[in-house]
Amino acid sequence: MAPAGLLGVCGLLCAWGAAAVGQPCSLDHQGWADCSGKSLLHAPSSLPRNITGLDLSFNSLVMPRRGTLLMHFPSLRSLNLSSNALLTLHPAIFSNLGALCLLDLSSCSITYLHTDAFKGLENLHTLLLRNNSLQELEVPFFLPLRSLLHLDLQNNALVSMDTLMLQLMEAIPWVQLDGNPWVCDCAMYPLQQWLKRRQATQVTCASPLDLQGQDISTLDSWELGCQKSQRFPRDVSPAQQTTATNNTTAPPAGKGGRSWPYLVGFLVAAISISILVALVAKCKLCHKNFTSYRHRPLPETSSIGGSPLEEGTGWDRGSSGWSDSENPPVSSVTGLHAEDDDGFIEDNYIQASEQLPEEEERESHISI
Repeated sequence: MAPAGLLGVCGLLCAWGAAAVGQPCSLDHQGWADCSGKSLLHAPSSLPRNITGLDLSFNSLVMPRRGTLLMHFPSLRSLNLSSNALLTLHPAIFSNLGALCLLDLSSCSITYLHTDAFKGLENLHTLLLRNNSLQELEVPFFLPLRSLLHLDLQNNALVSMDTLMLQLMEAIPWVQLDGNPWVCDCAMYPLQQWLKRRQATQVTCASPLDLQGQDISTLDSWELGCQKSQRFPRDVSPAQQTTATNNTTAPPAGKGGRSWPYLVGFLVAAISISILVALVAKCKLCHKNFTSYRHRPLPETSSIGGSPLEEGTGWDRGSSGWSDSENPPVSSVTGLHAEDDDGFIEDNYIQASEQLPEEEERESHISI
């Protein structure tokens, strides 16, 4: 009995050891390795390096914090990691799998995706992320996925979608978004328009209660709680739609939202320039009036000769610079005595008829 009991204990230990180490993976002739449900903690390194497909689903893989997950399989084109207890995907964990086309990360309890989680996967065509706990998606993690054709985001915890994310997903032909607890409010309008353009169905509201279960693509803006002023024109880009959605009370950009400071500045500058011009003009006028008062008034002139010395008012002989022995200017005196008694000035010119007899008399004397 003792040997039998010992053999039973050894059998249990061997079974536990096989479970801990993991059962060997099956390999087919097409290069596909099936390691599903082998209770593996790490990816097996005993597989051929040239395999093109690897199924590691339903294991307990431990994701490395540094480095890559699969270092020995550069030719891998399909990788199934579904139903593993993966909490986070660290940066560049798949960077050595440049030939990978399909990556299945379904049912891995993923709550967060690092921005560099899919770095190096430029040839990836299919990314399956359904049945996880993703609450939001950051834009940068999509940037390395230039060849993506199929994105599965079903049954996560997404309540809304960023507009820039919607723009990036425009290039992906097949996107699955149903099964998420979408909140159908006015912030859902960009996603509603995106679903309507792609004719997507079965994406339903989870809240509020009056819209629960209704297809998002069939709703109108007023049913989403958007007011008339918040309705988005058809030619507005998704980025502008999100801006108008987040700022429901602010006017649209370019139509008074941020232009009023420039308008106020322009008005202040115009008023200041007008005041400055008015002050300059007023100063010039004051200066002109001030300089006109500094001129000495002209003396009164006589009606006869037009000389300022005629009346003698305001001009003293001593102050004029003439001495007692000096005579006043001849021109003024001559002008005074040149008048006739009747008030007319004598004509000093001799008429031609009077000069003619004098010339004849002069010629007669010369001839004698």
